[in-house]
Parts: sequence; C-alpha cells; structure tokens
Amino acid sequence: MKKVRPSQVRGNIQAPPSKSFAQRAVAVAALAEGTSEILFPGTSDDVRAAINVARQLGATVNLSGFSLIIKGGIMPPESVLDCGEAGLSIRMFSSLAAVLDTPVTLTGRGSLLKRPMNVVEDSLRAMGVECSTENGYLPLTVRGPIRGGTAQVDGSFSSQVLTGMLIAAPFAEDDLKIVVSNLKSRPYIDITIAVMNSFGVKVENHDYKEFYIKSGQRYQAARYSVEGDWSAAAFLLVAGAVAGKVRVENISAGSPQADKAILDALRYSGAFVTVDENAVTAEKGALKSFDFDATDCPDLFPPLVSLAAYCRGTSRIKGVGRLVHKESNRAATLRQEFGKLGIGIVLDDDTMQVTGGGCKGGNVFSHDDHRIAMACAIAALGAAGNVAIDGAGAVAKSYPGFFEDLAKVTAGQHEK
Repeated sequence: MKKVRPSQVRGNIQAPPSKSFAQRAVAVAALAEGTSEILFPGTSDDVRAAINVARQLGATVNLSGFSLIIKGGIMPPESVLDCGEAGLSIRMFSSLAAVLDTPVTLTGRGSLLKRPMNVVEDSLRAMGVECSTENGYLPLTVRGPIRGGTAQVDGSFSSQVLTGMLIAAPFAEDDLKIVVSNLKSRPYIDITIAVMNSFGVKVENHDYKEFYIKSGQRYQAARYSVEGDWSAAAFLLVAGAVAGKVRVENISAGSPQADKAILDALRYSGAFVTVDENAVTAEKGALKSFDFDATDCPDLFPPLVSLAAYCRGTSRIKGVGRLVHKESNRAATLRQEFGKLGIGIVLDDDTMQVTGGGCKGGNVFSHDDHRIAMACAIAALGAAGNVAIDGAGAVAKSYPGFFEDLAKVTAGQHEK
C-alpha cells in the first residue's frame, strides 16, 4: 500500500530508459555474432524478463556498471522459457525461438496467462513454423525452421507479434515478405526496425502494409545506448501539468516512440509545454477538456485520464479497443478506480469520455497493473485528500523508481 498526498510538483527528473528499446536490443544482441554492449538498459521487470529468456536461449549476459554485455548465439533451451509478465517478450521470443529446429515451449506469469495467444499462433504458422497453444493461451510451443515466402498477418490486435516476426526473419530459409492488414501502433514497428538497423539488418517497409526482409542477413555486435522512455515520461509531464511544474530530461521529441504524442494532449489541454533538445517541461495552466486519438499509443490512456480528471469539461479519448488485453482490462479498470476518486468515465464504443473537475481522496487498487498504479498516483497530486494505492508495487514492471522520483519533485510527501 502506498499513500500519496496532495502535493505541489517542482523540479527536474531523468526519464528512465525505454523498456521498448531495451527489450528489443537484448533480443537482437542475443542473435548477433560477437559481443554487444547495451548501455542504460534499466532495471524494469520487463527488461529483466528479456534478459532471463536470452540467457535461457544460450546467450551470455552480464551486467557491467550501467551496461549489459551480451555475447550472442542461441541454442535449444534445457527448460521452458519463462517470460514473466512481459507481453512483448512472449510475442517477440516466440518468433526468435522458431529460429531453432527443435521444439521450444514458452510460458509466463500473472496476467500474461490470461492473454490470448491465437494471433501469435496464427502469425507463426503463416511463416511455416509449427506452433501450438493450450486452447489459445499459454504455454505456447514452437518449432522452426521459418520457411520464408509470404506471410499474412492481422496487425489490429498488437504490433508486438510483427516485431518478433521481423527480428527473426533474417534467419528464414528464404526471403520473407510479411503482408500486414490494419496495423496498429506503427511507431513501435519503427522502433523495431531502428534497433535491427543498429545491429546491421535491413528491412524494406512499404507503407506499413508490406515488409520485405532478405534471408541470410546476420546481426552484428554493436554498442547500443537505450534512449529515455516516453511512456514513463508521460506520467511525470502530466504531474507537472496538474500540480505545478516539472522538467523531464533524457527524452527527445525526435524519438520514434509513440507516446511522445503526450505533448499534443498537454497542449490541447492548456498546459504550458516547453521542448528543449533533450528535455521537456510541463507546467500547470487553465486546463480544459480535449479530444485525442490514442489508437496508436494506447499506453497513454492512463496518464491521459489523470490529465482529463483535472480539465474543465468532458475529454474524449479514442482507441478504447486497444485496452482490453493489457495487464488489466484498462478501460474497465480506469473507469472503476477513477470512479472511486469521483471522476466519471463513460465508455462509448471506441471512445472514453472523462468528465473532469478534480479528484477526491480515497482508496484505489492497481489491479497489479503498473500504469494504473502510476495514473492513480499522479491523480492524487491534485486531489482533495490522500489517495492510498493498493498494489502500488506493480510499477516495477516498467518504472521501478517511480515513487522515488515522484518524491524528489514533491518534497517526499508520500508514505509507504
């Protein structure tokens, strides 16, 4: 249980490393020829899960200061691959395991066991890979090789499946063309391709509808620095917008990360936003309701709801359909928990309507969802009373230092 008191926000914070970049870099380095160095990978649970799977697949991974030293080369694992609660890891490493010509079983924990794996199964079979699940859920077993040719993929559910296919594609027996319909979260595919390029593999992207990867390419060892995480920074920036002023460093507006779109939402709401070369400052203004399409950046829903809670009028956020199969059903969870704080949320087809006016104090539950925990903590900063968050430890999944960083800009006004 973590108690967050109403607090004024003021100060500078370093954004933590992007787990989206770090997990991809770990996976690619595990496949690379030679020894790679990944700088500033972070310590989130999701990155730790990726490191664990890479080790189980035979890569040598050691921590040296703020860097990971990874000697690439994978082999059949001796046991079931445990992806923890990392959705990206299960979808990414299932394709990587198909590089091998022996059966490999992958599983996970917690909410990951409740997430459907049908799309993963269908996508792997489209590449000629043998794949089976437990009635559409984990555990999942794959057996390569990847045949190549043309694979049809439905991109409406998640871009993470395509990420795994792209990373594994150079190891296919023949060149691979991936034809994607209705791709969501395109910026995450930009991240995947950027990481692949950094390790020497090229992808032809034809308007996000067709991707062509030449067989026989091999990843080369590289020294790779992980950039700051816009998904985490979004919460900190909203904190400044609703409760004072904060400068978040180690983030760039030129990043391919989808969640940099928080800048648009902040501006629409009337917050004051200043963008520098490697930092962004957000300051409280006369906040008003806003309309925002989060279809390509669904992880922004929780901080957007925290922002909308303090905006005058009703804000409308599109893309609710992307929230069902997260760590929780975030649409229902946000409505339930923010309802406890006096904020009305209506779900209208693919749109979430949030009526602001400010939060009251109360007790909330994270549903063991890291982004729900952070959203409630940010909402507490401007509340009329204290907010106690049950399951606040869930933040370790993506941002282990969240509450410590929040204390730095609120004079430590929180309790365990």
